[in-house]
Amino acid sequence: MSRLRRRLSARRSDRGAVALFVAICAAYTVLVIALVIDAGGRLRVAERTDAYALEAARVGGQQLDRAAVLQGKGFKVQEEYVRDAADAYLRLYGLRAGDIGFSGDGKVVTVTVQADYRPVLLGALGERKVTGKGSATLVHGVEKAETD
Repeated sequence: MSRLRRRLSARRSDRGAVALFVAICAAYTVLVIALVIDAGGRLRVAERTDAYALEAARVGGQQLDRAAVLQGKGFKVQEEYVRDAADAYLRLYGLRAGDIGFSGDGKVVTVTVQADYRPVLLGALGERKVTGKGSATLVHGVEKAETD
């Protein structure tokens, strides 16, 4: 009878099963927390990069072609100065303008900015470039905005 009891108790022994389950669950929990924190950080960097690109486009859009305005040829940006102005603004934040585009009529400036994102918890696994894009349209007017 004692032999039978030993065999049954050996089969039903759950010693250590809870510890293994807790260790597996803890590892997955840490992984999920790391993913949430690093994904949130990447979204913040992307949002900030978009904001920097938008402001750089706005600063670049203020570079009017004064000669054209004085000659009555209309309002448009002076493309040579837009990159300098956008880069000067972005340098304050340690960034550079990647690509700067203009509309055919010279009234819309589009700036693309890239920033590095270094994850806090995942290390080199999530290290990537984040791209932000912003555009600004040149409007003018004294009493209300006119876009021609």
